[in-house]
Amino acid sequence: MKQTLLCALFFITLSQGFAQKYITKTGMLDFEGSVEAFEPVKATHSTTTAILETSTGKIAVLGLVKGFRFRNALMEEHFNENYMESDTYPKATFNGSIEDFSITDSALKKEYKMQGDLTIHGKTKRIDALVTIIKNGDDIDLETDFIVAPEDFDIEIPNLVKEKISENIRIAVRFHLVKRS
Repeated sequence: MKQTLLCALFFITLSQGFAQKYITKTGMLDFEGSVEAFEPVKATHSTTTAILETSTGKIAVLGLVKGFRFRNALMEEHFNENYMESDTYPKATFNGSIEDFSITDSALKKEYKMQGDLTIHGKTKRIDALVTIIKNGDDIDLETDFIVAPEDFDIEIPNLVKEKISENIRIAVRFHLVKRS
């Protein structure tokens, strides 16, 4: 209950003063930290919430860590309990902006620079990435990917499995954003 209230307050605060918002509650996040010759370390999250303010290019993203789904249930359990400590750090957030973003740009598909603060496991790191925006009628599709390292967020990988998990984790983002009136 407390977690739901915090999430609601987070988005209410962010949405204050937004003139034209595009939103999703079914955003896709994928991560992969696989190492060749070992079982794939990858998961998908399909209930990520994102808000894009088109007049400023500001973007806010919230994903509950327990929302990641793995092919292997035991791997998912270890991810939540041992690495991400999901009960202590239940959410991952990104607060940033897309540089020179314009909803009125005539291009149906355009690449922009995006930067902002990614918070995972209670630690925040600055992220710079290229983002592709595709106008899809009145909706917006947003795609990006970037690399993070577990140690940047004080996520400890035990020596026993360290060789089975990549030092660089690829995060892929796909959002279908709908105009909110």
